[in-house]
Amino acid sequence: MIPIRYADIDLSTGQVRDYPLSEEAIRMYLGGKGLAAYILYKELAPGIDPLSPDNILIINTTPLTGTGAPCTSRFNATSKNVLTGGIASSNCGGTFGIKLRRAGYDGLIIRGKSPRPCCLMILDGQITISNAEDLWGLNTEETQQRFDQNYGTLVIGPAGEHLVRYACAVSGERVLGRCGIGAVMGSKYLKAIAAYGTKSLPISDPKSFRKDVQNWVKGLQKSPTTGEYLPRYGTAFWMNIVNRYHILPTFNAQQVKHEEAENISGEYLTEHHLTRNSGCVSCPIRCERRVMRDSGEIKGPEYETLGLLGANLGITSIDWINEWNYRCDLLGIDTMSLGFTLSLAMEMTQRGIKNFGIDFARPEAISLAIEKIAYREAPFDELGEGSARLAQKYGAEGIAIQVKGLEMAAYDPRLAQAQGLGYATANRGGCHLGGGYPVYFEALGPIEVNGRTVRGKAALTVLMQNLMDAISTSGYCLFTALGSLPPALFKFGEKSVIPGLLGNIILSIPSTHLLWKLMPGLLPINLGGLLPHPLVIRDVTGVKMTMGQFLQMGERVFNMERLFNMREGFDRQQDCLPTRLIAEPSEPDQPAAVVQIDKMLDTYYRIREWNRDGIPTEKKLKQLGIGS
Repeated sequence: MIPIRYADIDLSTGQVRDYPLSEEAIRMYLGGKGLAAYILYKELAPGIDPLSPDNILIINTTPLTGTGAPCTSRFNATSKNVLTGGIASSNCGGTFGIKLRRAGYDGLIIRGKSPRPCCLMILDGQITISNAEDLWGLNTEETQQRFDQNYGTLVIGPAGEHLVRYACAVSGERVLGRCGIGAVMGSKYLKAIAAYGTKSLPISDPKSFRKDVQNWVKGLQKSPTTGEYLPRYGTAFWMNIVNRYHILPTFNAQQVKHEEAENISGEYLTEHHLTRNSGCVSCPIRCERRVMRDSGEIKGPEYETLGLLGANLGITSIDWINEWNYRCDLLGIDTMSLGFTLSLAMEMTQRGIKNFGIDFARPEAISLAIEKIAYREAPFDELGEGSARLAQKYGAEGIAIQVKGLEMAAYDPRLAQAQGLGYATANRGGCHLGGGYPVYFEALGPIEVNGRTVRGKAALTVLMQNLMDAISTSGYCLFTALGSLPPALFKFGEKSVIPGLLGNIILSIPSTHLLWKLMPGLLPINLGGLLPHPLVIRDVTGVKMTMGQFLQMGERVFNMERLFNMREGFDRQQDCLPTRLIAEPSEPDQPAAVVQIDKMLDTYYRIREWNRDGIPTEKKLKQLGIGS
């Protein structure tokens, strides 16, 4: 196993020391969100306020970060969640993770609160805490411009400084978007982190690594999803598909389609706004959009931003959304939580509950609202609390589109039952990725899994959640999973029965409970041509990993985060969805067009080997190697 080095930094005292990690912990969790969850559970006392000095912020990488393996420039941030009170994890691409490793550290554990605004400087193995009072008040672009452009930087903007609960942290033009990581940094007076070094990054078997990476890149380029659709249209490629399947949140999810969604689609953006596509370091997919603003080129919006600041607000002008996306990055605001918080305020105005002065399909007032939210200024300061707290204050809980306090993604789950179950059970809240992203099978991908049925959905959700957590904790971009399906699956025409037949097979896999009980022994192989992830982990670390062990690592991570949430008071009651999604059919003449969570949750718990209250059994924890 290659050596791992973590720094333990106390901003209150200025003390910096190495944090010891056992080889067993590294083998079990590898890095990323998994190892961070393990450390947080071990180090953080229960019941603390996420915005207090007692909270801990962990920023870490994986042994794959910076190696040049496909889509492995990513790094992770984990803390106690400012919005939910449970676990927070957020993932980001760019160069910061690579620069951090080259500076001599694989992870940072940040405690306490600085007496004044500060900056962490990590340069060639040395860490110093510098005064950053001159940076306080600057936006994220201005802040990063104060550093040597060879440094990797992670900074917050005014929203983080003013403790907006969904403030993000920004690295270059990449964003640690979810769970209020920017607010945690702001609460610690931590304005920025900069890293630079020249340390080489070890690879256990360079020859095998080069071979496996070359084969993997070829596979990603041959896949219609990662080799054609995402490079050509970006993630917004899914806009027209989601709208066609009636799962696009519109007007705060009062509707599930928008007649003008084509105008905010990836195809429209490419034709009318795109200057070029780009992407993260070592990424062959290149899904990033570049667009023009005034006389300069900026990063274009992703699908989630187009959906939640677009159709969800009744807006179908990409010009407006481009501007808001840019302003949110400068201010340090998560566009996803912002979108559903704004739409809640609009519906509250619509219903006469509270007039916030913003309305659906009226973009002019939204620009002002975004600025005021970032600085916590009236009349929009309340919106900085997020939709759950806003709804609770005014008795509008049923129309706040959030789970556990975290706003959901731009996929309405009423016609995508597995995605609904995934939202309800995701550890960080209403997260499509923590939910396993089964909507890819229910609507987006080449296999047609019936989104309306609950049959087989618990098993599909468990499988996808474990897979997503395994990929994320390893340091890969989750899109690498989408490029794993054989290209032949995309060649069937609309009239072909094959995609639907394959979907029925997926939902009919027998003895699913037995499948998980036998993991990882059931898959003691590597499927390099299908999912190369374990092979590359072996090449880099020297640790042999089968497909079963890879999936079990994801299962271990999911259970570890579940244990953290349980310790903070979460149980079955929090595995739920807002009233709108379980009681208001998305198709008025179809009473079953709601998320039928009660028909899936018990089966989901059985497959996971949790008890009826959603608590992992001692047997399951022992099987995963998690201590009680």
